[in-house]
Amino acid sequence: MNPRIAALHSYPFEKLAALKAGCVPPAGLAHIAMSIGEPKHAPPAFVLEALHAHLDALGSYPSTVGLPALRAAAARWLERRFALGDGAVDEGRMVLPVNGTREALFAFVQACIDPGRPALVAMPNPFYQIYEGAALLAGATPYFLDTTAATGYLPDLDAVPDRVWRDVQVLVLCSPGNPTGAVMPRAYLEAALALAERHDFVIAADECYADLWLDEAHPPASLLEAARASGRGRYERCMVFHSLSKRSSVPGLRSGFVAGDPRLVDAFLRYRTYHGCAMPLPTQLASIAAWNDDAHAAQNRALYREKFARVVPLLAPVLHVAAPAGGFYLWPDVGGDDEAFARELFARQNLTILPGSYLGRAAQGTNPGAGRVRISLVAGVEECVEAAARIRDFVEKR
Repeated sequence: MNPRIAALHSYPFEKLAALKAGCVPPAGLAHIAMSIGEPKHAPPAFVLEALHAHLDALGSYPSTVGLPALRAAAARWLERRFALGDGAVDEGRMVLPVNGTREALFAFVQACIDPGRPALVAMPNPFYQIYEGAALLAGATPYFLDTTAATGYLPDLDAVPDRVWRDVQVLVLCSPGNPTGAVMPRAYLEAALALAERHDFVIAADECYADLWLDEAHPPASLLEAARASGRGRYERCMVFHSLSKRSSVPGLRSGFVAGDPRLVDAFLRYRTYHGCAMPLPTQLASIAAWNDDAHAAQNRALYREKFARVVPLLAPVLHVAAPAGGFYLWPDVGGDDEAFARELFARQNLTILPGSYLGRAAQGTNPGAGRVRISLVAGVEECVEAAARIRDFVEKR
């Protein structure tokens, strides 16, 4: 077996299962799951109808490059969503379908790393665990950029020494952030692009939460938007990752796309042709319908906005918590041991959340996730309100 597999850490949910082992929650309380970022809103009916209507297409092998209509739908959505301008995204050379951002982020790092020279993959800390695993299995070393209250929950790019940047081959960014919900301003993304150009690395921008934000007047920017604004009309050194999982509440569809620098897309397509990851045709056809419609995404966003509006006031008197700029997570400071907090909450209230320390590493001496928990507001509105009431009761009695 590949010896690099031994370097992988246990996945957070494996650790959570071990943490909860032996706990017997109250039988009279129904379980509420708030640990996993798995949307529970009803999928759009028209997406399901498109999927069902094209099941006969399972009789054909799909191509890795995907249907022209799917690539066009993704390109037009990018142009609308980020005001890139008509024709700003060449669907023939700048877009590829992928089976969700998780699969694509992992594969992209494998395709990018040059093993013939020092290889660092810089990433936010705390982080989505696939970033670290992708780096380790590609033979690279993760370089963690702590995101704390002091940094506005964004990686402090200016604090990274030039000697480190010289060895960075991929910088992974996530906006809105997981778990913090912080949004990167366009100026921040432009500064990251300037660093990439100066030090010769690629930026992989995980934008899977980009259609979930609280202030309707201020949607999160894209790395592509920053590239065009700074004169990089071919999106040099950029690859963005988008998914229907959060935007359209269809995590089981496993549908997304990558877009960016045509040189990167071309090489990644060659990699994926061997990787064997073509998206099934019924999925592609259902995805076309989803990317072409923005109304359902706005309705989805409104549900999350309602949840934050009702949940945060319930929790604020007992926890250091605030609504994020984007995404669907709360990231409160629990004032102590996050593992103990999560375990006791499950034992007393039959409610599962994720210890923040499971999402971070103590690379700079202190794990920036320690003392926090991630609460996923993915259930329905009333169930989230019920969960908030249970958490408040738990904290008040604790």
